[in-house]
Amino acid sequence: MWRWRLPRGVEVFTACPDLLFIFEFVFGGLVWILIASSLVPFPLIQGWVMFVSLSCFIGTTALLFVYITDGNKWNIPCLEQDTTYHYIASLFYLSASVLEAWATVTMEGSITPEHFLENVFATVFACLVTLLYMVHACCLCR
Repeated sequence: MWRWRLPRGVEVFTACPDLLFIFEFVFGGLVWILIASSLVPFPLIQGWVMFVSLSCFIGTTALLFVYITDGNKWNIPCLEQDTTYHYIASLFYLSASVLEAWATVTMEGSITPEHFLENVFATVFACLVTLLYMVHACCLCR
């Protein structure tokens, strides 16, 4: 049975879809770490990917902190805000993953295999995080 409220305290670590916060946090962090450590032949594209991944990482960390510290106990429409955040994050990550995939395919022969693999893994993790945010948003709006 679906509960019509947001998690409080340690429920974040035990209930689905709230457990997805942890995976969004980990894989989103991997995206921006991989982008930060790779070569940047397309600064605008990879700058957007870095902005999206870092902004969503900070936003997810803030939401996780609010839920763990029981900061959502007031009568505020937090469920709608959480759903909106996850929809926006999924759209941003979708654009970032498509752009990172395009940049990775474009630079295939012009960089070392190690840097190419960093971009491939960043693309894969960006697609995975996009899927996680979409699933989280869809589960919240049920």
